[in-house]
Amino acid sequence: MSVMQKQFDASRAEAFGGRMVGIVNDASLALMISLGHRTGALEALTQLDWATTHEIAEQGGLNERYVREWLGAMVTGGVVEFDRETNRYHLPAEHAAVITSKAGAHNVATVMQFIPVMGGVETPLVDAFRNGGGVPYSEFERFHPVMADFSDQTVLAGLKDSIIPAVDGLHERLSAGINCVDIGCGSGHAAIRMAEMYPNSTFAGYDFEAPAVEAAIELARSKGLTNISFKVQDIAAWDELAKFDLVTAFDVIHDQADPARVLKNVRRALKDGGVYLMQDIKACSHLHDNKDHFVGTFLYTVSTTHCMTVSLANGGAGLGTCWGRELAERMVGEAGFSTLETKELAHDPFNYYYIMNV
Repeated sequence: MSVMQKQFDASRAEAFGGRMVGIVNDASLALMISLGHRTGALEALTQLDWATTHEIAEQGGLNERYVREWLGAMVTGGVVEFDRETNRYHLPAEHAAVITSKAGAHNVATVMQFIPVMGGVETPLVDAFRNGGGVPYSEFERFHPVMADFSDQTVLAGLKDSIIPAVDGLHERLSAGINCVDIGCGSGHAAIRMAEMYPNSTFAGYDFEAPAVEAAIELARSKGLTNISFKVQDIAAWDELAKFDLVTAFDVIHDQADPARVLKNVRRALKDGGVYLMQDIKACSHLHDNKDHFVGTFLYTVSTTHCMTVSLANGGAGLGTCWGRELAERMVGEAGFSTLETKELAHDPFNYYYIMNV
């Protein structure tokens, strides 16, 4: 009997249907957790023990009616506890340790914000599915602040103790003073943090999106930094020869329209003895190797709804989020980097760190 002729398994269909209902609930809960993160409702709960809706709303400076309805989702979703005798609510410490600021660099609520961001481009994605092309960056509301929030956990939280120490001698060189650029810098958080840490070094940030660059300029200005600058720059058209001692790219390359050209531009921009530090998604280049990835479905969803489509919108390669380690290592070799070390860092389960020396 062929696979196509296999007898219909009613129990399998029933189990799958149950799973789909669960997914509807879980997807809804993800949206509500994102809302609780953005409004501060989750943080308000951490400041209270068992509390009424009015007390929670007052603590967070929020509208009580909205808080009450939101709590309905939090209770039925198993996030918040509810005492029917007193009509009071409570966020267990064990839950707060995962979805509030008490989680530190591992706050899962920041990731939940991608759900509404991705859902917001469903209509143009439907058109792209039917007619090809892609959805440009300009269609994404709040992508840059959400990505900055997430990157604060994977990059900022690990810069001092994990990322910079991963590159032999980099701390010492930055302390002495070198010339650095962060490509695809977004709102500039990583470059600004490094500029604060290493005042003897000079930093630049390049990004294709003007609103992100404007936000970076304003943030640097508010901190009074004089050793950093930002500019709008298409890094596929970037052409600076032997100018930098360090180039960083945090979760950037797989989004590019022409990633091969960008990698060659990086190689060209580095001085002899320079370092290229590239953070990118921890995944394999082949689907069968990603089936058991702990956030595999999320990664392919982010790719379909953002990473792949923004590249295709610019007539690009559309590598996607899961371009993977095998392809990444091959492409940096083809770009002219003769040495490569790929590291996994304990603070960041989402990414590989590729270190190349010139």
